[in-house]
Amino acid sequence: MQWIKKGLIFCPDGKSSWNQRGYAHVVCADTSYADKIRLYYSARDEKGRCQASFIDLDPNNLSNILYVHPEPILDLGVPGTFDDCGIMPTWFMQHGEEKWLYYIGWTVRNTIPYHNALGLASSTDGIHFTKKFTGPIISTTATEPYFNGSACFLFDDGKYKAWYLNCTHWLEDQGLMEPCYHIKYAESTDGISWERKGQVAIDYRDEVEGGISRPSVIIENGIYKMWFSARAVTDYRTNRDRSYRIYYAESKDGIHWTRFDEQVGIDVSENPLDWDHTMIEYPLVIDHKGKKIMFYNGNHFGQTGVGYAEME
Repeated sequence: MQWIKKGLIFCPDGKSSWNQRGYAHVVCADTSYADKIRLYYSARDEKGRCQASFIDLDPNNLSNILYVHPEPILDLGVPGTFDDCGIMPTWFMQHGEEKWLYYIGWTVRNTIPYHNALGLASSTDGIHFTKKFTGPIISTTATEPYFNGSACFLFDDGKYKAWYLNCTHWLEDQGLMEPCYHIKYAESTDGISWERKGQVAIDYRDEVEGGISRPSVIIENGIYKMWFSARAVTDYRTNRDRSYRIYYAESKDGIHWTRFDEQVGIDVSENPLDWDHTMIEYPLVIDHKGKKIMFYNGNHFGQTGVGYAEME
């Protein structure tokens, strides 16, 4: 496969209190409208907390922004809950008359910088969302004791299926605690209560790889196809060759996967001034007007915004 980059779409202007640090990362899309694609994203406020909102794109020209929503669509959780320090959308799903938004909740810890879990909110208009629960739907368990993050949720073959980030351990790196995580698989009958058997979908490629995140799965001709991002364990802040990249895998059952990293067909830009020169990450792949579109983030985990590419 070969992806043709179409450029940067959007980055917040930083003029509002809830997006003063920019960012437009880990996007998910509502493609149910005829006249727009609604792209949910998270920005960061003056305290570095993620806040969720959306933009509407012209379906005939994805570089054309039709509307920028001026405020967050969900409130941070009350003190002590799993999302009191940040909310980051991770997957959109049309659920009957409801629009479901799965999101990552952030809170801080003492011995490590943060903790994540997955929550669920719903809406009838795609603008005004209400949290279905005060607590998370996917969080730590006796056998998954660390945290869970970015995920993909699909309804397929009469059941809900999830591919989700699962932290396996933390490492100390140059005085900082850094998490290591891969992608696991789970199933559900209702999209809320999940049966988790510890099934690893995408594991670490080697001892250097430390962060596998943001799965995006489509099913095509009976084959599950996943795009995801991964980083190295150490020095990813300063070493360009060890920062996030986007990779690809396939599966016949959605559970057992084979990586085809060399076939992904997209990499960082060569121009050092480009928005995606040092890293590319957090892909979202959709089918749109007979073509595959990949929305993705660039430098510094999406601080430079979200852009897209089209499969040739």
